[in-house]
Amino acid sequence: MAAPVPPAGSAPSADLTRLAELHGVAPSYRPSPDREVHASATALTRVLAALGVDASTPEATRAARAARERELRERLLPPTVVCWSGSTPQSLTALPPGTALHIETEQGETWHFDAERSETWHIEDEQSEPPHLRSLHLQTEQGARSTVDRLPPGVHRLTATAPDGRTAEAHLVVAPPRLPSPPGRSYGLLVQLYSLLSRRSWGMGDLGDLGELAAWAGRTLGAGFVQVNPLHAAVPGAPTDPSPYRPSSRRFPDPVHLRVEDVPEFAYVEDRARVAALLERAARLRAAVLDKGALIDRDAVWELKREALELVRLVPLGPGRRAAYAAFLAGQGQALEDHATWCALAERHGADWRRWPPELRDPRSAGTARARAELMDRIDFHCWLAWLTDTQLTAAQRVAREAGMPVGVIHDLAVGVHPEGADTWAQQDFFAAGMSVGAPPDAFNARGQDWGLPPWRPDRLAASGYAPYRLLLRGLFRYAGALRIDHVMGLFRLWWVPQGELPTEGAYVRYDAEAMLAVLVLEASRAGAVVIGEDLGTVEPGVREALRERGVLGTSVLWFERDWEGDGQPLPPERWRADCLATATTHDLPSTAARLSGEHVELRDRLGLLTRPLEEERAEAAADTGEWLALLARLGLLESTGGGTGVPSEEAEVQAVHRFLLHTPARLVGVWLPDGVGDRRPQNLPGTWDQYPNWRLPIADAEGRPVTLEELTASPRLRALLEVLRGGG
Repeated sequence: MAAPVPPAGSAPSADLTRLAELHGVAPSYRPSPDREVHASATALTRVLAALGVDASTPEATRAARAARERELRERLLPPTVVCWSGSTPQSLTALPPGTALHIETEQGETWHFDAERSETWHIEDEQSEPPHLRSLHLQTEQGARSTVDRLPPGVHRLTATAPDGRTAEAHLVVAPPRLPSPPGRSYGLLVQLYSLLSRRSWGMGDLGDLGELAAWAGRTLGAGFVQVNPLHAAVPGAPTDPSPYRPSSRRFPDPVHLRVEDVPEFAYVEDRARVAALLERAARLRAAVLDKGALIDRDAVWELKREALELVRLVPLGPGRRAAYAAFLAGQGQALEDHATWCALAERHGADWRRWPPELRDPRSAGTARARAELMDRIDFHCWLAWLTDTQLTAAQRVAREAGMPVGVIHDLAVGVHPEGADTWAQQDFFAAGMSVGAPPDAFNARGQDWGLPPWRPDRLAASGYAPYRLLLRGLFRYAGALRIDHVMGLFRLWWVPQGELPTEGAYVRYDAEAMLAVLVLEASRAGAVVIGEDLGTVEPGVREALRERGVLGTSVLWFERDWEGDGQPLPPERWRADCLATATTHDLPSTAARLSGEHVELRDRLGLLTRPLEEERAEAAADTGEWLALLARLGLLESTGGGTGVPSEEAEVQAVHRFLLHTPARLVGVWLPDGVGDRRPQNLPGTWDQYPNWRLPIADAEGRPVTLEELTASPRLRALLEVLRGGG
């Protein structure tokens, strides 16, 4: 039976408010500096319940508050301690004098000091130095001496024993103080991979196409990177959710992106007649999209590729390939076995593990163990698919770097996973049951948002030393030159919406941002990768500053960069921040051509999405665009063309927008690839589902005709735009 909750809309008591604060649940938030919104008692009670805290009655609330206050007062250490190289964690300098420390490093070393031996080093007494200057001196079992701030990077095990006998164990995350910076300034391309079809694709863009695009852009035009959408594994089943931002797993990639012909064993499939038939079906899928106006059909593509890959798997691996596969299995360990087990069980029982037989809903149950043995071959098939996809992703990054790209492929990390998918099954203890991530009401959405993504529990993450997060990042950095983090503000806090409630009935839950950033910096530094945070929209004060301090780049989109604290006019280029990826648009926004022409307003009107009269929307959009074009003209960036009329052409305006981006100090400048051929259609139109073909459109020209990769690379319009960027404006 569900625990009772206060009536909807009731105000929280002082005990409930304090209990929420003690567990990182915000009793209020500020959508603007002059306005504070309080969470209801219902929201706080249900969010606390998802964190394992009973606040269902006043008595339970008081007891939970007292227990939490006692726990925080008596504990020696938090479950995860962060140490930035060159500094000493405050949580360690605050330990009682005489506390003994024992550290087992990730590298296998053991560091310690013994409080009972005066000749060993110790925590200095309170009076010796100010706390922020005190260092913790340690020695190894072999006698080497160091300080905590000079420990090797990694996630270590720390044990503290106080003079009064109290002990505590914690994870010690030692990370460099900053992320690697981009190697110089560069420009690159932004593309949704599925939309990039070549004459070799099987109905949607694939990793072979990604490699071709990167090689061309790097060698021919000096581009520094290609940014793609999340390539995470999707939840299977027809119809598959086409959104790349609601994956089954963020840890493993989706084999639908494989170029089947590039799998070495494909050449040795014995049934050549069946191979020919598969290739013919692939050609029909491709032609339907490119020549007949069909939408991208991911399910049809995967059905065909799966059939082909089942054939390829019959070809034995050679000794070298077999050794590489064995090394991959060993390196990925339990996480890969769980993912592949979920895939095999989903084939038999459907994709929603919550509806499986009860004995299979727990990945560690005896029933699941029996199923693993029974489905061993199918589990190996899905492990093999993960290996093939990882191999082709790695090859795409290698091709990009060999083409001269200083960054290479920028991969995208979605903010969460589908509630029915592999990650939520395998990592159930880390997800908050009955909760969904979303956003509170704001100026753009008075009802708030519910994204349908279950959030990680911050307490369980901290207790594990952020193990799922570390493994996730490590997997992505295997083949990423840089990582874009969608809704990077989620490293600090997320809006939790209780199941069955409106998004207004939610509350912010805080994460240990320092620990989340330390793990991110640690794993990115190990890979030598850049990190870009998508920090658009409402951003809590201090977040951008904290990200900048650790070297995380932001995202700046031209149309949103205005002097919001002044006259509201377009922000001149010299006032833009340098530590960002600057673009004209994104996958969730109108293309540049559509915005310049006002067609994005007409589209929203046709779909019934406008909240004001059409003429008002048109006038506001035209005024917004006009102010930007006026600034471009004043800066001398807008060249007059159009047959002597003195009116710039649309193509000239698109080029001027990108010249402007080059005049900002932004470290990275991105070009939305469809802008290069005048595509009018957004890849995703927020607020729609069946009304608009989100995530299913190929790149098209100004007339809506699909454009192949081969045609893109030969397009005079695209080459002219990229030459503007290559020439520095």
